[in-house]
Amino acid sequence: MVTLREYLVLTAAFCFHTINGAQQPNILLVVADDYGFHDIGYHGSEIKTPTLNKLAGEGVKLENYYVQPICSPTRSQLLSGRYQIHTGLQHDIIWACQPNGLPLEDPTIADKLREAGYATHAVGKWHLGFYKDEYLPINRGFDSYFGYLTGAEDYYNHTRCSSLIHKGYCGIDMTNGKTPDTTETGKYSTHLFTNRAIDIPLFLYLPYQAVHNPLQVPEKYVAPYRYINDQSRRTYAGMVAALDEGVANLTNAFKAAGLWDNTVMVFTTDNGGQIHAGGNNWPLRGWKASLWEGGLHGVGFVNSPLLKQKGVVRKELIHVSDWFPTFLNLAGGSFNGTKLDGYDQWKTISEGSEGQRSELLHNIDPLYSQRGSKRYNNTFDTRTRSALRMGDFKLITGDPGNGSWIAPPEQANHSRPDPSKRSDNVWLFNIVKDPNENHDISQQYPDIVDKMLFKLSAYSKTAIPARYPDPDPRCNPALHGGVWTPWE
Repeated sequence: MVTLREYLVLTAAFCFHTINGAQQPNILLVVADDYGFHDIGYHGSEIKTPTLNKLAGEGVKLENYYVQPICSPTRSQLLSGRYQIHTGLQHDIIWACQPNGLPLEDPTIADKLREAGYATHAVGKWHLGFYKDEYLPINRGFDSYFGYLTGAEDYYNHTRCSSLIHKGYCGIDMTNGKTPDTTETGKYSTHLFTNRAIDIPLFLYLPYQAVHNPLQVPEKYVAPYRYINDQSRRTYAGMVAALDEGVANLTNAFKAAGLWDNTVMVFTTDNGGQIHAGGNNWPLRGWKASLWEGGLHGVGFVNSPLLKQKGVVRKELIHVSDWFPTFLNLAGGSFNGTKLDGYDQWKTISEGSEGQRSELLHNIDPLYSQRGSKRYNNTFDTRTRSALRMGDFKLITGDPGNGSWIAPPEQANHSRPDPSKRSDNVWLFNIVKDPNENHDISQQYPDIVDKMLFKLSAYSKTAIPARYPDPDPRCNPALHGGVWTPWE
């Protein structure tokens, strides 16, 4: 395998594409899994993240940045630039045994960057379908892939044992290109993926397993947090520390190879923290899988020598689907064949120009259990789970999930339960004035509610049917040499 330094020497003999006389930038996209809003140092966490703090502090912190509340939807929007309602992935995640995936007709950002002359590589979690070969990362625009295909696994032995919907199947989940890899047992995944990633530029997609459960980490990372009484939180803190170290090793490798001066690095979480697995989103309301801010207000920042303004905070509205057009424009690529819901936000991020968004659709999920009674007959069905942001306002309908405010263990007395009644199914918040969703103002502003419900109706008319197929028993790893791999 060619190292990053060796790659630089080899590519020095070739002429990279240029944009207006400038060399195409390297793009480094790092995703942390289930990383809570409160769990990065600069948000007041007790968990130390010196590398992430430094990178964010010297770059641009995105403090009005949104992802999706669960794994597959965020990853689908990140790689396709499209809302869930336009890919059929509105409901839940893609489970290991479901014959489902990001639609093949939607090109990924890797497809488009490779078309623009980039070498494209992915290391880590996929979770966008693998039931057929054509859904594997290696066939979705990536020149190389090393990682796991399902949604979670053991950090050391890299096995995934499925639960109820998967019929209890177990197998090793590690793939190199198209080939299952059973040789990495015993290697902690955060270290494994970092070391693999250090070997490969130019567009590098690094979706870490960390800090998703199971709660596992080498003891040396937990030792500094022995004062945390809550065991889950203590182990989680160690996992964050290992992640922070991994990002340090990765960025240092780019610098040592002489690539950093022409690199754009983006760091993002995929959803809010999972409270039951050590994560925390304080002071935001809700947690992973909910439509409250704690589920989808993401941790995100950009670091690059190419930024025109550094050490700043941006509060313009930015969404995970915006990375696709932002990266593609930076690369000077072609938008032919794309249908995007994202916007190019580079000038907003780099220069502080006016944001490209005045609204974003969080989701409309027609398969989620309905809640309460239909509020109106002539507009969007308020029993349906949905959320929409328009300007300063956020509207939620249906069942948004757990809406508690959960403080970190050392401030547990500040936690509050969800005050909503089971019959409630409409909430309106001024997120700019009330970012923690303390005050529902739907009764005070019925005209704004109506306007946003009509907007949801308009979005709904553009949606394709949600795909959520039954599990296929042919997925059973026992039928495929004990590994998770395509079965059709």
